[in-house]
Amino acid sequence: MSGWQELMPVHHAPITPTDLLLDEGFILLGFATFFVLLFRRLGLGAVLGYLVAGALVGPQVLGLVGGGQTKLDIAEIGIVLLMFIIGLELNPARLWRLKRDIFALGLAQVVLSGVALATIIYYGTAFSTGAAIALGLPLALSSTAQVLPGLKNSGRINSPFGEKAFSILLFQDLSIVPLITIVAALSRNPADAGGPPGWLLVLYTIGAIGGLGLAGRFILRPVLQLVGTMGERELFVVVGLFTVIASALLMHSLGLSTALGAFVAGVLLADSPYRHEIESDIEPFRSILLGLFFLAVGMVLDIRAVLANPLFVLSMALLVVAVKVLILWGLAMLFGMRGKAALGLGLLLSQGGEFGFVLFAQARDALLIAPQAASMFNAVVTLSMATTPFLMLFARRLEFARPSADRFETPEVAARGTAIIVGYGRFGQTVAQMLMGHGFAVTMIDRKPAQIQLSDQFDMKVYYGDGTRVELLRSAGADEARLIAFCIDDPALDAPVLEHVKEAFPNAAIVVRVFDRRHMIRLHGINLGGVIRELFESAIAMGRLSMQLLGVKPEEIAEVEQQYRENDRTRFEVQLKEGDLFAAKHLMYRPGRTMNLRSREQSGEGE
Repeated sequence: MSGWQELMPVHHAPITPTDLLLDEGFILLGFATFFVLLFRRLGLGAVLGYLVAGALVGPQVLGLVGGGQTKLDIAEIGIVLLMFIIGLELNPARLWRLKRDIFALGLAQVVLSGVALATIIYYGTAFSTGAAIALGLPLALSSTAQVLPGLKNSGRINSPFGEKAFSILLFQDLSIVPLITIVAALSRNPADAGGPPGWLLVLYTIGAIGGLGLAGRFILRPVLQLVGTMGERELFVVVGLFTVIASALLMHSLGLSTALGAFVAGVLLADSPYRHEIESDIEPFRSILLGLFFLAVGMVLDIRAVLANPLFVLSMALLVVAVKVLILWGLAMLFGMRGKAALGLGLLLSQGGEFGFVLFAQARDALLIAPQAASMFNAVVTLSMATTPFLMLFARRLEFARPSADRFETPEVAARGTAIIVGYGRFGQTVAQMLMGHGFAVTMIDRKPAQIQLSDQFDMKVYYGDGTRVELLRSAGADEARLIAFCIDDPALDAPVLEHVKEAFPNAAIVVRVFDRRHMIRLHGINLGGVIRELFESAIAMGRLSMQLLGVKPEEIAEVEQQYRENDRTRFEVQLKEGDLFAAKHLMYRPGRTMNLRSREQSGEGE
């Protein structure tokens, strides 16, 4: 039987594009998942995980996946989508408010850093003048893909520190057009000789932006309104992707930056009522394609060229970081930032950026640098990115370092008020506004420098300090205050702290914002003026509104609210008595246990 099988001809099916896509997709996603998880676990960030995964599966190491340059060309759409989402975060009014930081601080950073690095490359290496310019200017750019998500996730994007960083990143992204123009003007490639001159590219850019603006106002907005009335969620995906691709195609056809076109399209939709739907629908595509972009960069990295010059790559990467830190530090101080925060900004933006990979490839195609040089400087950017996670941690410590007395005022200089508000976030702002609206004098305290700086922009004086400390409250005038309101989002605000405050200031009523029911139980027994669960009243308000929209009669809504409050109070008393959060859970309303409404019985309605 086995002999008969050996005589049978063996037919190998040809490898189809589907086979190749499945095989390569399996390998790329598998390696990406492993290394991104590993690098995130180590605190090194997802970008480095993608780069390492791409380098390993590429032809230079394991050779499991090919076509790195083709994948890189496709994955550049990820950069385009990133710029579109950045544009969605803005609107013309906010751009105008940030104009000084964008067009003065951002311009100064790109020019000074680019000139300094180009000069170092020219005098420190054998590169020609054109090559030094084509290499030095892109190194002035920072990694939007690394820095911006970190600022957004930490909630610092709207702080003064975050807005400075964002403004610089935005100008860097806008500067792609002039940098591409400079590289094209320096090109030695005869194929580029017939390209349009730089002044014409500027006119193309202005005309394209104007055309996108008109299309957004008179075509895109009516289409989005039509999609919104139809209620077809998947159409938002189609319209969003079409908008990005169409704007990028327009710019590409004119020889301009596709990323700039996507950014302009995003800004046009920034004040659209459908912005959030579009952003949430586009975000998954952006994440996947941007990850593929970094995978492809790792794949095309010439490991042999890097290993042949490891000392140059390492020293150049460290030099890029050092030069950009020093220049940004000085510029930030010149633009009004304090020393530690200015240094933190420099550290945050000290790495090379993903647009460097694009510009180095263009310089290679323009015959300004050899392919090996492009690979070496890709490695320089990659290595500088490796320093970012560590420098970001240090930068955050500098940003939020305990301020000196000359930076933020402490409450001992405050005028004595009727009430003291501890914590001036979204909760404390409402309490303070209501008290001040009635005419009470209020002293506000917060320990977050970013929150204090943001409050200054609204002409609201907030003093720096830890309002849970008795000595600081005393310096703020708590001995004379009639009310102390703890509005901080801190489940660790415990009974001993509040008892100490109550004992120190017996004439002041104390009200506390508690995180949840557990927090409320822990504070039971203290003679407080009141305890407010932070979401309880707003949830009841939404419940009332929901019943109103469902056609429930006003008298029934009022009775449901009253019974729910009484039932919640009963549950809380049982939980306190038994010391168990799960006690009286049978009292919770659920299918099979509903309220007996007197108003319904009186009207003769049944269940």
